[in-house]
Amino acid sequence: MIEEGKPLFLQIAEQIEDSIVDGSLAEETQAPSTNALAAFYRINPATAAKGVAMLTDKGVLYKRRGIGMFVAAGAKDILLTERRAAFADRYIDPLLAEARTLGLGASDLAALLAERAARTEGNPA
Repeated sequence: MIEEGKPLFLQIAEQIEDSIVDGSLAEETQAPSTNALAAFYRINPATAAKGVAMLTDKGVLYKRRGIGMFVAAGAKDILLTERRAAFADRYIDPLLAEARTLGLGASDLAALLAERAARTEGNPA
């Protein structure tokens, strides 16, 4: 799970985000404590706390005094919106730039996407 070259606190935050997005950590349920995260990943609790703090700052987690951290209502929507924007920046914008270079319009791209999607689903194009 731990990737070399990427800060551990970011990896912790991303793992929690993934759990929220895939539904295994539902909104208004308790998130793992920093001590539990530190023990599981064998890292310093301060490192785990930094990842949790990132998610708190983002509005994805909130603290219930004396109880622990919980997933905020609307956290999944926040994360999906953020990931869609990152997806567009990383994949769609370069795709559109290359399509313009090749003289492809929106309808050409839509047809290519439909064709490829059909292929990956095992359907004939």
